[in-house]
Amino acid sequence: MNYSYLKALHIVGVVSWFAGLLYIVRLFVYHVEAAQKKQTELVDQFTIMERRLFFGIISPAMYVTLFSGLFMMWQIRAWEQSWFQAKGLWLVGLFAYQLQVGQWRKKLAGGTLEKSSGFFRIQNEVATVLLVALVFTAVTKEVVSAAYALGGFLLLALLIMTGIAIYKNRKPA
Repeated sequence: MNYSYLKALHIVGVVSWFAGLLYIVRLFVYHVEAAQKKQTELVDQFTIMERRLFFGIISPAMYVTLFSGLFMMWQIRAWEQSWFQAKGLWLVGLFAYQLQVGQWRKKLAGGTLEKSSGFFRIQNEVATVLLVALVFTAVTKEVVSAAYALGGFLLLALLIMTGIAIYKNRKPA
């Protein structure tokens, strides 16, 4: 298959995969909050949405990304390049994160997960951190630029979180 078509397919898979991962963890936030308020109809609806999202979008997108990536890797012998070895480490983290998301989904559906909505708000950022690291490593083909980008992203996130905390704690005029 033509490398450009594989790359386009890979990008579509990555976008879909990350969109799903970002959205499902946000659904977990709402699921937990609805459960705390004993809103069983909402809990049931979130359970259905999470299952459909995980099996209908996230998992298929992961497979599209994986197989198109493997074919591209083979065509350019990517495993011989240091940037790809670094990308492989980020990918291990991404696959582990997806497995964890799947476990959280199962436990939420069964009503056995005792995590707060704040926990899931923080977990929602894991996919973003992985996305920044993977994109900068793949695009620049440099390990160092990914580290700089990740550091910059984390600094920006810290500044935003500090700003939100200050805003929430301000006294009304």
